[in-house]
Amino acid sequence: MKNSRFQEYTGSNYLRQRLVLATLTSRSVRISSIRTREDDPGLQEAEAGFIRLLDKLTNGSKVEVNETGTQLTYQPGVLLGGRVEHQCSLARGLGYWLEPILALAPFCKNPLHLILTGVTNNQLDPSPDMIKASCLPVLRKFLLDDTGLDLTVTKRGAAPGGGGQVVLKCPVKKSPRPVQVLDQGKIKRIRGVAWGVRVSPSVANRVVESAKGKLLQFIPDIYIYTDHMTGKSSGNSPGFGLILTAETNTGTFLSAEVCSNPAGGGQGPTVPEDLGVRGAQLLMEEIFRGGCADSLSQSLAVVLMGLGPPDVSKFMVGPLSPYTVQCLRHVRDFMDLTFKLETLVREDEEDRSLKMGADKVVMTCVGVGFTNLSKKTA
Repeated sequence: MKNSRFQEYTGSNYLRQRLVLATLTSRSVRISSIRTREDDPGLQEAEAGFIRLLDKLTNGSKVEVNETGTQLTYQPGVLLGGRVEHQCSLARGLGYWLEPILALAPFCKNPLHLILTGVTNNQLDPSPDMIKASCLPVLRKFLLDDTGLDLTVTKRGAAPGGGGQVVLKCPVKKSPRPVQVLDQGKIKRIRGVAWGVRVSPSVANRVVESAKGKLLQFIPDIYIYTDHMTGKSSGNSPGFGLILTAETNTGTFLSAEVCSNPAGGGQGPTVPEDLGVRGAQLLMEEIFRGGCADSLSQSLAVVLMGLGPPDVSKFMVGPLSPYTVQCLRHVRDFMDLTFKLETLVREDEEDRSLKMGADKVVMTCVGVGFTNLSKKTA
């Protein structure tokens, strides 16, 4: 780091993570060499849209981007919250914006009421349903009172045309609480949603049949809802997909999802039966990885643990995803906080002989004692 005022980074990777941590810790960040060697250099439309959304959520943020878009300087302001509407780029799904905002939402000045419009479901980003099933339960563990925390899909819009809309509501908190989440538990039921827009209603039923056929070999309590939106709430493009969530007896949720190929793309049409089987297989893989947070919500748990009070927090997860590994590095840069990571060793022989999926990692840290200074005191 050449200049102590700025946290310096190069390259376009993990841009959202860096900006979110900069906002939470009020540290300025400078990111240079953004796609300098590519045919289309600089910030992409979705990344510029995320910066604009951060600007709407905060007061006093200062953003400077050079002419070519290859260097970004961000000086964070105060998180305001309130009612915010944002039209997202159709290049990415709404999950691209929702996922990082969840770490900021509880620490605004006013309760957040965020309305995002764009593509709700595509093959690249997590869908709002997936975030609701996977990330919100993890966020609830860190909030003492989660009244008012909600994520609803009011309109569904498949890629590439979009036309979807989601509403995120989140209450204001002073600080996250320390957690000790070490018991994954056993899978007790599987729930899911098979959705379809601008396709025949029978497509969703075909997806459900094939997915249940695969899952019923393991557990009897399976219920997959069908969600077939019509008219104005069905977006501009045809598509269908499946979101599956396995719930354990200790309140842990492990989720997986699949989505059909976009209309007009070069990949051709998707067979609903194949999609259902693939969804079931992805859920099996997520269950094999295990842990108390699935691979999507690991990084959210890391950030909230780091922000917690100066008390020990422990969280058990499955194998760390590359995104989480980078998140741990960024937490070290922004918060000067290092996590202790250790492989969980089973004490009893019975558990070892059962071999409960992949090796689990216990993440331990002492929080930095973050407090939300802009929260109004009652």
